[in-house]
Amino acid sequence: MVHEGETDMSQSPSFIQEQKKKLEEEQEMLKKQLAGITMKDIEKADQTGARFPSYGEKDDDNAAEVAQYSDNLSLGETLEHSLADVEAALKRVADGTYGVCKYCGKEIEEPRLRVRPSSSSCITCKQKLKSQI
Repeated sequence: MVHEGETDMSQSPSFIQEQKKKLEEEQEMLKKQLAGITMKDIEKADQTGARFPSYGEKDDDNAAEVAQYSDNLSLGETLEHSLADVEAALKRVADGTYGVCKYCGKEIEEPRLRVRPSSSSCITCKQKLKSQI
């Protein structure tokens, strides 16, 4: 019996392992994508920066380089955020809190986790957060 404030963790160990495998695969893919467009920032060892492409010396080449660099900055930031979400989810798997909403403490719906294994909130809380923006 579940009392108020408690969660009924009905997610099976096999489901959690399945999600863990998906998260590990996504983590590897994100790291490879980041490696393709970023480089380590020498001054900040824990941060990456976009790789500046080199197409040539003509003005058109320079404009293309700047445009590609700008795209890489944006994409790199998106990939880094996604990787952080995946790594946080893997940490929750390791510490036994995977599938629990960080806002209300209730179980995150299995269909939501199947679609987005790195989810840290239930649909109800996510909708509340989006309506506040």
